Amino acid sequence: MLQTTPVTIEEDHPADACSAPPPGHPRPDGRDSYTISEVVAFTGLTAHTLRWYERIGLMAHVDRSHTGQRRYSNRDLDWLDLVGKLRLTGMPVADMVRYAELVREGESTFGERRELLEQTRRDVRARIAELRDTLAVLDRKITFYSDATGAYESERTR
Repeated sequence: MLQTTPVTIEEDHPADACSAPPPGHPRPDGRDSYTISEVVAFTGLTAHTLRWYERIGLMAHVDRSHTGQRRYSNRDLDWLDLVGKLRLTGMPVADMVRYAELVREGESTFGERRELLEQTRRDVRARIAELRDTLAVLDRKITFYSDATGAYESERTR
């Protein structure tokens, strides 16, 4: 995945959902054109996945060189970073595609985009609560086995 720090892109740039590159990104300075193999190296995604994202509409049209090779821009890389974050939330691909469509439709879709992200945030918070409960169970079990192992070892050495 791309190395990023949290950025509130849409609040900082309301007309352009993915215009500001995150600080500390591994991209070469002064460049804004990358081959698919470079994007694979930056993102950890496969070339097949990148093509699939474009085919299903998760990515807007990617520019092509005069020889027909895909040429990704910094804006494309920013978008892929956001898509990676959405994937981590567990957002369904259909919802990510819908979000991408809304972004392409423009500012009139801000409300619908916000609703989609708010629902995803609710889902993430529910998953975090489940994971905290699961972690508490694991902690109790680990403590039990640590105590039991210590008692067993003490008993054996007597």
